[in-house]
Amino acid sequence: MNVELFIARRLFSSKDNKSQLSQRVVKLAVLAITLGIGIMILASAIVNGFQNEVEAKVDGFTAHVQIINNDTNNSYQTLPINENNELVSEVKAIPNVAHVQEFSTKPGIVKSGEEIQGVVIKGIPEDFDWSFFERNKIEGSKIELGEERSNQSWVSEQMSNALKLKLGDKFIMYFLNEDERVPRMRQFTVAGIYKTGLEEFDKMFMLADIRHIKSLNDWKDSQISGYEVFVDNIDDLDNTIQDINRVLVKYIDETNNLKVLNIKKKYPEIFDWLGFLDSNSIFIQILMIIVAGFNMVSGLLVIILERTTMIGVLKSIGATNVAIQKVFIYLSMMLVRKGMLWGNAIGISLCLIQQYLRIIPLDPTSYYIDAVPIDINWWNILLMNVYTFAIIIVILIIPSMIISRITPDKTIRFD
Repeated sequence: MNVELFIARRLFSSKDNKSQLSQRVVKLAVLAITLGIGIMILASAIVNGFQNEVEAKVDGFTAHVQIINNDTNNSYQTLPINENNELVSEVKAIPNVAHVQEFSTKPGIVKSGEEIQGVVIKGIPEDFDWSFFERNKIEGSKIELGEERSNQSWVSEQMSNALKLKLGDKFIMYFLNEDERVPRMRQFTVAGIYKTGLEEFDKMFMLADIRHIKSLNDWKDSQISGYEVFVDNIDDLDNTIQDINRVLVKYIDETNNLKVLNIKKKYPEIFDWLGFLDSNSIFIQILMIIVAGFNMVSGLLVIILERTTMIGVLKSIGATNVAIQKVFIYLSMMLVRKGMLWGNAIGISLCLIQQYLRIIPLDPTSYYIDAVPIDINWWNILLMNVYTFAIIIVILIIPSMIISRITPDKTIRFD
């Protein structure tokens, strides 16, 4: 029988309220742990939610990696590369690569009635992955790409409101090439309307048949702006880019001067912001552990001082300092466990409420999404509980050493 654990359980379940001060201090310590764990779970879930949702939206527009002409600058008026099925096959064979598709972009001006707006056409091929735009669709259907060039297009809700366009409406676009003074004109029909919440992209991009861009640029049928590469695991993106570069070396020649464009380098401001959120989450966790730890230290010291008579009696019957220290460590574990159970219940409940009811809204123009995002990572929560429990218990070993200074001859007469 574990005598120390038995005594700790009796103390934990004791209803002796002779010291209102100790009761209040202990309750405050448990409350600090409850709030600390709850806030840590919320912070972790919100940061994960922001990272996953914003990354998914940026990836959906531009892919994780682009293979483009090395001479292309940061504008959307790109220089062409030649289609290469062998290159695509080798890139697809890289373990982390999920999908590869062609793309082309070209800036132009939309005119609808009296409204005018500058936009960028993103040309899409037959094997275009529609999953991202289907998730963010307001209304409409996919662009039908057959043997003949399609005049259908997808525009954002923001663009449709600004240009007063509805599903099925026709509009004119004007394009100007460098060596031409007269703009070229194309008519498109609105086949779909989407909304991602990424204002920077929504106000700029529309989708259309890639053959329009080839025709407008006087490119050959085999010429495109580049390839978009989607990966399964963005955390392994750097290694995947190295693998892609090793493949590209074989295909770089006078007609194909290729380079790899990393999404994190193309939009550094977004990914730097997401990285900053990670730092904030770590800071919050450290702060909550410190606050909970110091509150438990205060609670344990009060309990020890309140039980000095009991400590003296135990020592007088032969209990060692280590044995008595174990009693109060076990008692502390029970109090910490109680606070953590309540903290987990509250934190996870709040996460689930926000995840399904989305009761806390956000301004999409500032945060890219319309509500606080939640992504509960159960392994992270488990790990958070383990190291929080371990750190607090280790901290409590130090104040429990005060027991060695308590002597039976004085403490038995303490009352």
